[in-house]
Amino acid sequence: MIKWGGINISFHPFFILIMLASIFTGHFLELLALFAIVFVHELGHVACARLFGIHVSSIQMLPFGGVAVMEDTGHLTAGREVAIALAGPAQNLLMIGISWLLHATGIWEGPFFSYFVESNLLIALFNLLPILPLDGGKVCQALCSKGLPFHSTLVWSLRISILFSLFVTVYSVAPLVLGYGALQMNLLLVGVFLLYSNITDYRNIPYRFLRFLVNRENEFARHLLAGSLAQPIVADKAKPLDGLLRLFKREKYHFIYIMNAQGNIVAVVPEQRVISSYLRGDPGA
Repeated sequence: MIKWGGINISFHPFFILIMLASIFTGHFLELLALFAIVFVHELGHVACARLFGIHVSSIQMLPFGGVAVMEDTGHLTAGREVAIALAGPAQNLLMIGISWLLHATGIWEGPFFSYFVESNLLIALFNLLPILPLDGGKVCQALCSKGLPFHSTLVWSLRISILFSLFVTVYSVAPLVLGYGALQMNLLLVGVFLLYSNITDYRNIPYRFLRFLVNRENEFARHLLAGSLAQPIVADKAKPLDGLLRLFKREKYHFIYIMNAQGNIVAVVPEQRVISSYLRGDPGA
């Protein structure tokens, strides 16, 4: 692990293996350039996150690129998450633009120029796939959270990620199976890695949702300071607490209107009381 600018930079074991393999295959220079492209891509995320006052704890270099790990706070709204996610591909477009400018002035010629431009374009496009933790997956999850409750957002964004991870895996073996090309081993490894990662995250949805509930106090403070309107939730008195909590949205504060069997509102409960009752194991709100 390396520490740079207050950020821990770690390397996944598969990434290290690929770097070592590149030395023996004579492609170390190309992979070094690819590492630099990915690192600048991640620095785009870091710069945008810091612009919003969000702390970035580490950058993890993975087989498919990198991931900037940042704190999960009330500051990370859906709009800001989209901006941070797109800041990475924006760096790739910026590097392509600078490369073309150097090429147009005759400063940069040769096959390495084409490799550099194509690598930037490939990394930008691949990262825009709707697969977590890629940038496109984060954009997809943030957009889902604007219309869906947070629990449904977790479920559907991870289902989409699993589906597209499966597509990537199948696409990598399709040339070999159908007999029109060779196995795309690098893409296969990335596809399997993403598929496994998202299946694991899907199984951990209850833990991620519990963390969301525990951090809801920050959401209340933010809405109180902003003076924004609370979103009402009308629920039957017999409705289980976990089902009620699954209606909570990421960027909304809720008041729960409890309705009796006759259809009359018998109580109005703030969301903190419902969460507190759930965490204590109390069936009553």
